[in-house]
Amino acid sequence: MSSNLAIVFQERLEEVEEYLNFLSTIEAQAQQGPPRIEGAEHPITTQQQRILYSSVYLQLYNLVEATMSRCIEAVSEAAKENAQWKPGDLSDSMRREWVRVTARTHIELTPEKRLESALRLCENLMDSLPIKIFDIEKGGGGNWDDSEIEAFSKRLGFQLDVSQPVYRAIKQPFRNDLGPLALVKQLRNRLAHGSISFAQCAEDITVGRLIELKDKTVDYLKEVVNCFIRYIDSFEYLLPERRPA
Repeated sequence: MSSNLAIVFQERLEEVEEYLNFLSTIEAQAQQGPPRIEGAEHPITTQQQRILYSSVYLQLYNLVEATMSRCIEAVSEAAKENAQWKPGDLSDSMRREWVRVTARTHIELTPEKRLESALRLCENLMDSLPIKIFDIEKGGGGNWDDSEIEAFSKRLGFQLDVSQPVYRAIKQPFRNDLGPLALVKQLRNRLAHGSISFAQCAEDITVGRLIELKDKTVDYLKEVVNCFIRYIDSFEYLLPERRPA
């Protein structure tokens, strides 16, 4: 599944870039007067332009969350691939995740359900059963940014190896003293929760700046995807002595 990560990422990215191309055309037309969609009776108003621009934040956040969901799912699939690995084969960090999911330690349960989960964990360990069911808890839920991505990677037992230029770009304030990903997360959440209107969200922003925001976000996500691919293909989710030669 790791081989599909880059392909799926590129497919999602193309949607964002198509939309930005559309906005670039509208902005170019606006230099000659109010932009107009061919055949439309009325031109596009400034407020409508802002509403269109603010949707970029939603699309970029969708790209971020989709990317992380796919990466985490790929790790889960690798750990249970063909039921060839057992809990004792997993790295310490991944074994913690398996216990977390199997025993459901992060969920409030009734005493009976808690006992059922504990028994399931014991049966797997006592009978040395292979891993067949293992879906890592993704978290996120509107909270994905570069800090959250870094923390989650550490939780899985590896540190992201991001190049210095890309790392600096994602940490450097882009707007409102926030880095690119932190800004995308904040504005997406404010739009989703209704604390800001779409027109307000895109005040004083140009398509050029939105493209710059997209580029910095995408450069970082590409390196994140490559880190997850290396993690999976190098069997880093297993103990060193259990990894295939």
